[in-house]
Amino acid sequence: MSDAPFIKACMDKVLAGGRITIDEAERLLATDDVMALADCANTITRKFNGDVVDVEALINAKSGKCPEDCSFCAQSTFYETGINKYPLLPKETIVEQAEMAKAGGATNFCLVCAYRSPPEKDFEQICETITAIKEQVGTEVNVSLGFMTLERARRLKQLGVKRYNHNLEASESYFSKICTTHDFRDRVNTAKIVKEAGLELCCGGIIGMGETPRQRLELAFSIASLDPDEVPMNILIGREGTPFAGYKDLIEPMDAIKAIAVWRFIMPKTILKIAGGREVHLKDKDRLALKAGANGIITGGYLTTGGNAPNKDITMIKEIGLKAK
Repeated sequence: MSDAPFIKACMDKVLAGGRITIDEAERLLATDDVMALADCANTITRKFNGDVVDVEALINAKSGKCPEDCSFCAQSTFYETGINKYPLLPKETIVEQAEMAKAGGATNFCLVCAYRSPPEKDFEQICETITAIKEQVGTEVNVSLGFMTLERARRLKQLGVKRYNHNLEASESYFSKICTTHDFRDRVNTAKIVKEAGLELCCGGIIGMGETPRQRLELAFSIASLDPDEVPMNILIGREGTPFAGYKDLIEPMDAIKAIAVWRFIMPKTILKIAGGREVHLKDKDRLALKAGANGIITGGYLTTGGNAPNKDITMIKEIGLKAK
């Protein structure tokens, strides 16, 4: 028996302004009718978000030596992963990277640093760098700096930062399996501080870390409860040296497509961005992802892994009849 009528009924509920339940989401995620699910997710995306794809570039502005023990992360001080570690990059270097990102077609530039929370000296330097990017490059600036106080978040808002990234990473019921140096509520707290300060919230997570399908949905519903403006979905790349090094192929491309589609049902109006791991796991399905609920991408590489060249991604977006922003 086809799931198409059920999928369409869920779509109609969302289009009318309603919300699906986690049990309905679980049934959607379990469907074998992937294309019907993708088509309905695409209809939701187009209705609430138009035909624009948000294209963002990022810079790993301070690499490694993070004091947290997140099992997926190559930048944790707990693991030997062979990455290039360095302190906060000079202002001039970051501004130059922002200029290159803008020239490549990215309209958002995200400054990411591996901290639990930046020391005061580094935070002041980051603030000076944000000001320089706004004045010299003129692109939107987003940041990801770890845990945040309300005072600092308000300072970033005053400087013109658009969006603050702080992912929940995993569902509350699975979080202790991925991290012991802080807990799920710590992450939720920073996300709420970001909103209170008037910044837009970018808040997503990682799939393919050994979680159950239900936990994949629990994560989505927790993220949705924070009303984020942007939701990056990352797909785990098991990095050598981390506890998750053996987690190479825990998710098939079409399972990832289904997760993207169902997350769109859960969060119809957000920028749903396919991020880390998309080139590895989606392979040639990234076009389908952008017609199955996703309406944003990270381009040009990630924190410790490479990615597609921006011009390749911009071309792909245009080839499927969408517009890069």
